[in-house]
Amino acid sequence: MDQVDGLLFAYVLDGNGGGREIDWPGIKAWTPEDGVLWVHGDRTAERMRSWVLHDTGIDEATAETLLLPQATRPRVQRIGSGLLVVLRGINLSAGEDRLDMVGLHMWIDENRIITLRRRRAMAGAAIRDLLLKQDGPRSASRFLTEVTDQLLQPVYPIIGELDDEVDEIQAELLNATNASLRHRIHQVRQEAIGLRRYLSPQRDAMSRFQSEPVDWLLDLDRAYLREIADRTLRSVEDLDSIRERASIALDELNSRVNDQMNRTMYLLTVVATLLLPASLLTGLLGINVGGIPGVESSWAFGLVALLIPALAVVQFVIFRWLKWI
Repeated sequence: MDQVDGLLFAYVLDGNGGGREIDWPGIKAWTPEDGVLWVHGDRTAERMRSWVLHDTGIDEATAETLLLPQATRPRVQRIGSGLLVVLRGINLSAGEDRLDMVGLHMWIDENRIITLRRRRAMAGAAIRDLLLKQDGPRSASRFLTEVTDQLLQPVYPIIGELDDEVDEIQAELLNATNASLRHRIHQVRQEAIGLRRYLSPQRDAMSRFQSEPVDWLLDLDRAYLREIADRTLRSVEDLDSIRERASIALDELNSRVNDQMNRTMYLLTVVATLLLPASLLTGLLGINVGGIPGVESSWAFGLVALLIPALAVVQFVIFRWLKWI
């Protein structure tokens, strides 16, 4: 299909897991008797915008929401016999920040599915591949569960990676306080916070699938959507746990660094204190005035050289007796 006009691809589902690909003339000639229509397009393209606004029969407010250039907050709303669904997914495009979420705006009713994106959403391509393998959704109800699942599937391994990364960081903290750990902890926290910000409203949106009274949404698919919502809730809880563990690891790292710095400062203070009488003594002997003892003596330097470490030893003994060191 020509992507310049906004149509990425369109299929008429055959009800057996496959579908027949059609173009713009096929879309215009489609009737509900032909099967469930699925149109996947770019919501920023002018021809696609015109079709959604003028040829679909969707009310203007709903159509404007579908065509918003930026992804809005995830939502599920029943409008008549259809559902307006806005979901977001991980950005899996090469070279892109995976936390820069891509939004998928959808209109789904019993006979028609419209999915619109601005940036590439892998969920659409994944469902298309399933149709080509004759293993795709057989109805609008099953399509909804499939696309929701496809949007969330990439999240689970990322959460697993973050959990493993926190485990590695905590293991390394037991042996050393590597300075690079701070950067790794900040990265884990940043990703966990970003994913939670994306998953939390998505979980709330998916919970509405259970309360929206649409006849075409089958009980089996409602149960599957409920399971997806539960998995999303568990993912949010896992992200909260990862974020808390990363915070604890950062606090432990900071504590160890501070302890190490305090020990270093303590050692330097002890050394400076032990050398303080020696510094005072050498300072007094170094003034250029008459009457300095030992100026004419050949053994005076050796005596002073012995006196300085002796003073340090005496100080050390006194400090140990006072339990200062």
